[in-house]
Amino acid sequence: MRLPRLTQAQAPLTREVEIVDELGERGLVSIPAERDLTVYVDRRELVTLMTLGAQPELLVLGYLLNQRLIESAADVDSITVDWEVGAAAVKTHTGIDRIEERTAKKVVTTGCGQGSVFGELMAGIDRLQLPGTRMTQAQLYSLVNAIRLQESTYKSAGSVHGCALFTLRDDGIEVQMQCFIEDVGRHNAIDTIAGWIAMQPPSQLAGGRVFYTTGRLTSEMVIKSAQMGVAIVVSRSGMTQMGHEVATRVGLCAIGRATNRRFVCYAGVDRLVLQPELAGARRAATA
Repeated sequence: MRLPRLTQAQAPLTREVEIVDELGERGLVSIPAERDLTVYVDRRELVTLMTLGAQPELLVLGYLLNQRLIESAADVDSITVDWEVGAAAVKTHTGIDRIEERTAKKVVTTGCGQGSVFGELMAGIDRLQLPGTRMTQAQLYSLVNAIRLQESTYKSAGSVHGCALFTLRDDGIEVQMQCFIEDVGRHNAIDTIAGWIAMQPPSQLAGGRVFYTTGRLTSEMVIKSAQMGVAIVVSRSGMTQMGHEVATRVGLCAIGRATNRRFVCYAGVDRLVLQPELAGARRAATA
């Protein structure tokens, strides 16, 4: 597969600002460096994304994939990001068929920063077919611990969401973090991971895939996860009603409130190999 040419226009993720605390003392703190990025596809303005700019080319690629405006990364010739003008120029090989019609209807989502998705996103969920991925409770705990240990902008500056892609190992215990992305909105972070996946050789992602997010599991997050071939999603937050309905409809395992040894499986429990003795042992030890 021919992959697109991408610039490497990563921007600084934080900046320092002067603050005054409750004691009247002045100091410096780091805050996320949110910036706007206007996306042009074949010289046609498409959308403006508010982002940290960690990996803007992958964000744009994943956005186009998750909106189903392109079928694969091979449809794109290049993505050029220029922060001086706040623009991302996408050049496709043959254009996007019916782009005006397909982008005319938008649905405003609950994504941070008032995300929006184009109308065709909901229409195609019944065509999604997920792999038969299963995860053990031990692997879930390993995943949550990996997130706890991960260095992040959130730890230094707060005010961002993090998402990660994991693959499962055959031993039923270990997991491997493949990609970790933070952004001002969880929808941006998952789009960036979708772009990252599209640029990887199949051998890189052998095994079952599990997606993690710090944000709530909305319908948008569930659909995008399923489009990435992910059958299990984990969140440290909760789940919305529509997110639950979509997860049940496509057969996706949705796990929320995942912190330490606690979690709630909202849907698709058949994909989770329960080992309640692991949680019981922890509770007994801390009692």
